[in-house]
Amino acid sequence: MNHGKYVFSQLVEFLPQRVFDRLVTKYDGNKKVRHFTCWNQLLCMIFGQLSSRDSLRDLIIVIEAHQSKSYHLGFGKSVLLKYNY
Repeated sequence: MNHGKYVFSQLVEFLPQRVFDRLVTKYDGNKKVRHFTCWNQLLCMIFGQLSSRDSLRDLIIVIEAHQSKSYHLGFGKSVLLKYNY
């Protein structure tokens, strides 16, 4: 059983979220967004790059497989919404 932080969440700690949020506010990136914020999208794209995903569908499948750990990975609670493929 894992007692520490996941490696991905340790890497996310190095990202300057305050600077990112300031830029998102400046350019109104989260306008009319309810659940999937720009920060969540950035984290998902970084996770896809680090796990060598080939497509967006592949990334969604991997994130869904780790959905029980998504909060501990640093994604937050509302990363995935159920879509019909």
